[in-house]
Amino acid sequence: MLIAPSLLSCDFSIFRDEIIRVDEAGADIMHLDVMDGHFVPNLTFGAPVIKKLRGATDKPFDVHLMISEPHRYINDFADAGADIISFHTECDSDIAETLDLIEKRGVKPALAIKPGTPVDAVLPYLDRLYMVLVMTVEPGFGGQSFMPDMMEKVVFLRKEIADRGLKTLIEVDGGIAKNTIATAAKAGVDICVAGTAVFGAPDAKAAIDELKVLCG
Repeated sequence: MLIAPSLLSCDFSIFRDEIIRVDEAGADIMHLDVMDGHFVPNLTFGAPVIKKLRGATDKPFDVHLMISEPHRYINDFADAGADIISFHTECDSDIAETLDLIEKRGVKPALAIKPGTPVDAVLPYLDRLYMVLVMTVEPGFGGQSFMPDMMEKVVFLRKEIADRGLKTLIEVDGGIAKNTIATAAKAGVDICVAGTAVFGAPDAKAAIDELKVLCG
């Protein structure tokens, strides 16, 4: 299991220091949630902030675009140093064209689906994806409760990926904690995004280590 701390839960007043802290604590990936206040009812940060933070770590930047028109900003996030760009099937951009833009920039493409979206939405694009992000909460705010029924999507995707002979990774985001991560691991998740479970812990390294141990 790879652990991707959600920087949405960090202390923004010391953003760079928080990245360094979880890097040293054993984080595998840095998960950065970009929200536009339209696609989801919250605002976070954009490409200029990510570009300034890129030098804080050499760990991959997993940029999750919760925005209405991701195709307009792919070059900005690629220039900022994104290693993975995920965007939502529910967005207003043409999915195939947006994937084209990501691939042309040499960034790893990923698609995300909200809890209410059928997993079938990603299937036409699965062969092109580095990763599928299954939201286990409604996107927009941290600290929500894990939706265990979303694991049905993960199980289905795991089989579909295997049947097609692909290496596509499955990531889940939302409510990952000590009491939920084993459920995600059992379903076949590769990457768990964890916010409060890491940044809210008194010892980030101990928290990350424990999450990994609980995966078995």
